[in-house]
Amino acid sequence: MGKTADLTAVQKAIIDTLKREGKTQKEISERIGCSQSAVSRHLSGKSVGRKKCGKKRCSTRRGDRTLRKIVEKDRFQTLGDLRKQWTESGVETSRATVHRRVLLNQKQRQKHLSWATEKQHWTVAQWSKVLFSDESKFCMSFGNQGARVWRKTGEKEMPKCLKSSVKYPQSVMVWGAMSAAGVGPLCFIKGRVNAASYQEILEHFMLPSAEQVLGKIPGFLGASSGGLFSICHFK
Repeated sequence: MGKTADLTAVQKAIIDTLKREGKTQKEISERIGCSQSAVSRHLSGKSVGRKKCGKKRCSTRRGDRTLRKIVEKDRFQTLGDLRKQWTESGVETSRATVHRRVLLNQKQRQKHLSWATEKQHWTVAQWSKVLFSDESKFCMSFGNQGARVWRKTGEKEMPKCLKSSVKYPQSVMVWGAMSAAGVGPLCFIKGRVNAASYQEILEHFMLPSAEQVLGKIPGFLGASSGGLFSICHFK
């Protein structure tokens, strides 16, 4: 990997972060596994065969309308199916983009952007003290979480958004956490998750997990939501 054009977006972000922390180009290149010249070219802005510019929106408003029509044809399609049909219509994009376009409204997108902007200059050291956690329900009868449906508020009772299912399927709720240092143990939860039970999860599962993957816990700074997961930040 000798050219700046070969560096991934993640590697470039790490280079910028380590540079702000005062690391030398040699230390940075050893850290991310590329040549020192590639680091130098990136920091000097001399990219190979491309100009520096902001990321362009990968779909037009017309393309977004096409995606909505694809979703409305069958509300039970997977993200992979939606992406395939959208690509066939002429919009080359990723599963993550399909997920954002279908699931998030403007208010939610703005909250995600604000959350990311607030933390865009966090150092590697700061992120290394963050624990990401989430819980998920796994159904035994008809696949994980049953059938997913794409619908808007107020469309809950529409016939095309309904599908037969087992009334009381066998299921299990699992909570897990991870950080830059590794993953914590899976914890199986009985019953529903509400405010009270979630506090118990944080006390009995999150803190032991943090101690296991982060070592001795110096202090808990707080928790916040990144949209699809929760993060806990320690000193």
